[in-house]
Amino acid sequence: MDWQLASSTNLEMIQFLRRLVQTPSPSAREGAVAELIVDEMKRLGLPNVRVDPMGNVVATLGSGLGPVLLFDAHMDTVDAGDPSAWSHDPYEAVIENEVLYGRGAADMKGAIAAMIYGAKRLLDAGLPRRGTLVLAMVVQEEPCEGMAIRQVLEGQGIQADYCILGEATNLGLARGHRGRLEACISVRGQSSHASAPELGQNAIYSAARIIVGIELLAQQLNNDSFLGRGSIAVTQIDSEAASRNAVPHRCTLYVDRRLTGDETEVKALTELRRVVSREGLVAEVAVTEDEVQSYTGYTCRVRQYYPPWALAENHPFVAQCSQALEGVLGGRPRLGRWQFSTDGVYTAGVAGIPTLGFGPGEERYAHTTSDQVRLPDVITAARGYAAIAAEILR
Repeated sequence: MDWQLASSTNLEMIQFLRRLVQTPSPSAREGAVAELIVDEMKRLGLPNVRVDPMGNVVATLGSGLGPVLLFDAHMDTVDAGDPSAWSHDPYEAVIENEVLYGRGAADMKGAIAAMIYGAKRLLDAGLPRRGTLVLAMVVQEEPCEGMAIRQVLEGQGIQADYCILGEATNLGLARGHRGRLEACISVRGQSSHASAPELGQNAIYSAARIIVGIELLAQQLNNDSFLGRGSIAVTQIDSEAASRNAVPHRCTLYVDRRLTGDETEVKALTELRRVVSREGLVAEVAVTEDEVQSYTGYTCRVRQYYPPWALAENHPFVAQCSQALEGVLGGRPRLGRWQFSTDGVYTAGVAGIPTLGFGPGEERYAHTTSDQVRLPDVITAARGYAAIAAEILR
């Protein structure tokens, strides 16, 4: 079965996608786009549409008997930034030469539209007859991936057997990516008047020595044959002093550490503590923790640690999805990985659910002022989602 959609249905899907892009949905401000998604799901007749306490939109198709397949996409986007830096208005959803431009087009409103219309195509075919398809459109993936999908699964008692992430793969299959840890290094010094710096200990100077040590550490990180090399970068520096004419008594570094292969939280923190120790400094090293609040007012605490994950190339789920997509794509899909991080850090990295990525759009356009998606690829993705669900839940 090729899972073609009617021409009129394709037009409906593209118009829905345009409305999604025209509706700004920065993290923690997804309310308007969530309402749009709920209305479209209900208009198309998708069953069991609801919004959970965090504001995630969920729909469930099927009998509940048999395997559970999860389709996961996030509603939030990064901010558009300076509109003048865009060649097209970030919220106009301009279409040129079958390409739609705008914030969230690739990351990942193209996949949201395709998943919803793929589910509608499945429903029209009288499927699934066995098992359950869960569509989860989640919030706040950009600042804390995995947080919202964890709430969906654990909060509603959903035990997914398989997961498809709709992040951009250019219609290939992604089977993993590096993990991520954000560390906070708080360096202590001794304050004094800036006119007599020799009487104090400048925390910024101490932090600078740690930064040099981190630069040297970057050259020694592991390199995994599939996931690639680990990386580390200092991304923010804050200092505290009584005034601008006082020697700072504290300097805080924020470090983005991408974890590859068997690298863990403990390993990453130990490496940073060794850098501090070698310099003979006093500093606290810890994983950053944030309190986040969703657009519904739901609050939770998040530790910024996300494990790496990879699904084995010979896993049966890879074979099943590849077979399902072969008829849609006209050949086997490419297998690869993402450079960025996704909700797979929870579904695969924590919950152990076999997880793959399949979506329209190219990763290189995510978070850029060239955010875009090819409309024929959105249509193909909708067919692909229907084909995967039919294969897993047949």
